[in-house]
Amino acid sequence: MLGALLAVVVVLAAAVLAWSGARLAGDPVALARVLVQPLGGTLESAKAFAPDGREIPLRVNGDELTPDGRVVPGERVTVEVVVRRPRWLGWALGRTRRVRLSLRAPLATVTNRWLVVPRGSAVRVAFDQPVNVLQVGAHQQTGGDASTVSLGRRPAAGSVALRVAPRSWEWLGPPQRVTWFPTAHAVLADPPAGRLMPLEPIRLTFAQTADKQPTLSPSVAGHWSRPDAHTLVFTPSKPLPFNTTMRAAGISWTVPAASFLRLQQLLAQAGYLPVAWLGPSVERAARAELSAAVAPPQGRFAWRYPNTPHELQTLWRLGKPNQITRGAVMMFEHDHGLAVDGFAGKQVWSALIADAVAGTRKTGGYSYVFVHRNIPQLLTLWHNGHVVLTSPGNTGVPQAPTALGTFPVFEHIPVGTMSGTNPNGTHYNDPGIRWISYFHGGEALHAFNRASFGTPQSLGCVELPLNQAAKVWPHTPIGTLVTIEN
Repeated sequence: MLGALLAVVVVLAAAVLAWSGARLAGDPVALARVLVQPLGGTLESAKAFAPDGREIPLRVNGDELTPDGRVVPGERVTVEVVVRRPRWLGWALGRTRRVRLSLRAPLATVTNRWLVVPRGSAVRVAFDQPVNVLQVGAHQQTGGDASTVSLGRRPAAGSVALRVAPRSWEWLGPPQRVTWFPTAHAVLADPPAGRLMPLEPIRLTFAQTADKQPTLSPSVAGHWSRPDAHTLVFTPSKPLPFNTTMRAAGISWTVPAASFLRLQQLLAQAGYLPVAWLGPSVERAARAELSAAVAPPQGRFAWRYPNTPHELQTLWRLGKPNQITRGAVMMFEHDHGLAVDGFAGKQVWSALIADAVAGTRKTGGYSYVFVHRNIPQLLTLWHNGHVVLTSPGNTGVPQAPTALGTFPVFEHIPVGTMSGTNPNGTHYNDPGIRWISYFHGGEALHAFNRASFGTPQSLGCVELPLNQAAKVWPHTPIGTLVTIEN
């Protein structure tokens, strides 16, 4: 009898223990659900904690525990509840029971990031679980708690970043890019066909797995990378040439032509022009300078010297080719060891941008030579706002006149031999000519031994007394402008 009674007590105790528990479980809507058994008592408190120990406020609705503040999708959250046992049971098992549960906040992931969508059809994106909030680009909409969400009709091919929250109490998750194509063999380019900046990467996304690198034409320095199975990215290691068409995977891009106005801005900034550039500064970085070369900043030019000769001022053309700019390009080419042709090609632009990034500036000043052919014929040398000297000189005789106009010096030698044909058909060969600056064909500024100066006596050159020529020559490097005028 005693044994039977003991057995009953044991069974009752076991039943009490079995029906006095409490546990935590995940929930498809709330963060968690607390399950208190019939003899377990009542919920006394519930708390949640982020990984850094920060408490997340909870809202208790029956047995549902819902965050009262935002939670990051995929974040590990610790939930802790305290259950108060009934008074009659507390003396034996303890007044309260503490239960903890560690879980991750829901995180919805796109199941297929590369879609084939027939033209005119809506783009439908599938997730591995229902989503409550969806942000497409900068626009937010409800997800309707469905696992598949329609983005509506879109262009035939495109790509968009999605951010989703599986629960209403979550922040939006990290961006997930979805790309769609009209056919299984299509390719999407970023930037799309059209304009391409000189240092801009080319991103190609294929509907099928990208197993082979496409050929980029023309060939340029750079490298391909593969961020994912469907994407290839070409990153140029040097700027792409201006005014060039690039092709890859059946897509064409055009690198815009460089602006002549920006050429003038850079030459002025580097000290090669008699004008100064007054405008907003460009960041001293290659990418920023290349962008400015295509789309120059707005500003104005001003003459660097208050008494700039009128004859020089009349040569200036804003944003258009002119002799001042041509001479400056020639001088820049010579200073940088480039072929001197007065044309701003790839090497000139590369050197100009490198100087702009480095803040390099020419320090030699600006010179200009003006020759009057009226008798007495005079040469005037102007440098950095001052007349350095005025000297009588000899221009060409009527049978071999010195050409009128403005010309940049293209050859600059301290001594040389000058030869050619006289008006009567005989040949001349004069070695040891000093201080020569060629500016037009065989015409040059140079020293020559004459009994007098100031009248037409040469065969097209501008002859000067030796001592005067020696003073002019250092001021007439390659690119210096020489004007011959009546």
